[in-house]
Amino acid sequence: MLMNEQSRKTTLLVVFVSLFFIAMPALIEANTEEEIENKVEEYIGGHIKVNQFSGSILVAQNGQVIVKKGYGMANYEHAIPNDPQTKFRTGSLTKQFTAMAIMQLEEKKLLSVNDSLNKYLPDYPNGDIIKIVHLLTNTSGIPDHTELDDFDQERRVFHYDITETIEKFKDIPLEFPPGEKFKYSSSGYILLGYIIEKVSQMSYEDYIEQNIFAPLNMTNSGFETTDRIIKHRASGYSLRDNEIINAKYRDMSNAHASGAIYSTIEDLYLWDRALYTEKLVSKNSLERMFTPFTDQYGYGWGIIDIFDHRMVGHNGEIEGFRANISRFIDDDVCIIALSNNDHTPIGKIGVDLAAIVFGEKYSAPEIRETMAVDPGLLDDYVGEYELAPGFLLTITKENDRLFCQATGQSKVEIHPESEAKFFLKEVDAQISFKRNDDGKVEGLTLHQGGRDMQAKRVDR
Repeated sequence: MLMNEQSRKTTLLVVFVSLFFIAMPALIEANTEEEIENKVEEYIGGHIKVNQFSGSILVAQNGQVIVKKGYGMANYEHAIPNDPQTKFRTGSLTKQFTAMAIMQLEEKKLLSVNDSLNKYLPDYPNGDIIKIVHLLTNTSGIPDHTELDDFDQERRVFHYDITETIEKFKDIPLEFPPGEKFKYSSSGYILLGYIIEKVSQMSYEDYIEQNIFAPLNMTNSGFETTDRIIKHRASGYSLRDNEIINAKYRDMSNAHASGAIYSTIEDLYLWDRALYTEKLVSKNSLERMFTPFTDQYGYGWGIIDIFDHRMVGHNGEIEGFRANISRFIDDDVCIIALSNNDHTPIGKIGVDLAAIVFGEKYSAPEIRETMAVDPGLLDDYVGEYELAPGFLLTITKENDRLFCQATGQSKVEIHPESEAKFFLKEVDAQISFKRNDDGKVEGLTLHQGGRDMQAKRVDR
């Protein structure tokens, strides 16, 4: 069956799960709780073997926790294992708390999502046409500050407060008129944090603590600073040549309202439970948060059907850590995966755990061997490939490694298993490059979910 443009975009890459996936029709009956527990254990065991998974997993259905367990090490140097109380950076899971704060302030009539940005930042360029709703839904056109040239070498490692961070991106031209389309941007959530502080007359940290964490008894959630001692906090790791190493340093100050929260699987499940109630905001506000605005993104949440079940969720990615929360709100199923290894294919894990719950097909981790490829050969593949009208896969080269970036999304590394075929570790997908009779690369094929999807090279 051929896919239209929108289903291609949905199938190929969704920002809140950050993965390629195929949502196949239901084929078999849902698993029992015992079957779920056993299959999750076997499946995560595969990720430990193949991807050196380290983290904590929670799977719950109908208000009952089926799986709640830690795997690997919270700290490898001191041999401290992960457990359900281990605290992890959650990255962009922070955005859903920011969105909740905005809805609370709107219900108190202290702001409106239709307010223009210049009401709170009078000198912000184009602030008269950028609305709060555009910031919430990643449709503002404001460039993502983490993609700017100075981020990796400077602002990632040094302290920047919220106003200093805003100054770094405020004068950069918009990438498109506000509301015209979706492009994921942490800058919008930095601005929302600024608005929350201005309207509430509180720091963002204090507001979230007093108005969300405390009412829900989320006592193991908070905000990381360089000088704060946080008991049971996991250290962050990465992989190099399949060996665990310390992750790159990150000063969390400029993550702020877009990514600074740490939490546990237990606390995030308290959050899940509260979102079925009116403890924090009204049902009307919750429905607005969970309604897609553009490209299946609501207010701090992605909304999509997986296995014919509606899922409201998000991924988090930050140095040393990966996070996923997948809430199937019509089925009362919640899946939470937190990892302190930033090479963890967190989106795939979230989808596969959902497949286990719903009795769908899923693929266990498979060991794929990489091969050494002439760096000069990699240059041939660098370029843009059109997978669907307006939807590109951009291949870039950095330090003799290839990366793939879908339109509006973050980059993922692709690993060579032959001179022309590469694979993603994050998901079960491969890319084959095609040459014409003259030996020039003219396109690629994305192999995924039993399908071969063609992309023509468009940059030459």
